[in-house]
Amino acid sequence: VQLQAFGGGLVQPGGSLRLSCTGSGDSFSRLTVSWFRQAPGKERELVAGIKWSDSGPSYVDSVKGRFTISRDNPKNTVYLEMNSLRPEDTAVYYCAANRALWVAILPSQYHSWGQGTLVTVSS
Repeated sequence: VQLQAFGGGLVQPGGSLRLSCTGSGDSFSRLTVSWFRQAPGKERELVAGIKWSDSGPSYVDSVKGRFTISRDNPKNTVYLEMNSLRPEDTAVYYCAANRALWVAILPSQYHSWGQGTLVTVSS
C-alpha cells in the first residue's frame, strides 16, 4: 500500500493541527496504521497507532490527552488531531502501516511508509 501524509505546518505553542494519512488500495482498512515522528538528531519514535478494527488506540505518554488518532476506512484515511502543541512536538511526522493485529513500537516492524510532513511549533 502507498501512503501519503498531509497537514504539517507552522503553529504557535498551544495551537492545533490535524495530520492526514491517505492510503491506496482496498486493503487499507485491514491495516494497522501509526504515526511516528523524528526530531533533528533524534531517533524516530512512535506517537500513536490505531488497529484496523479502530479499537484501543495507543499513544506515547508525552502526547496522551493532547493527540487523538482516528480512522475513516471508507476514505482510506487515518487522522492525527494534535492539540495543545508544544515546541518539543516539532518534528517530521510520518505515517506507517503493517498487517499486525497490534500497534507495533519499532519502525522496522512497518512495511509501508508515507513521506514525512513537517510540524513546527514555534512562536
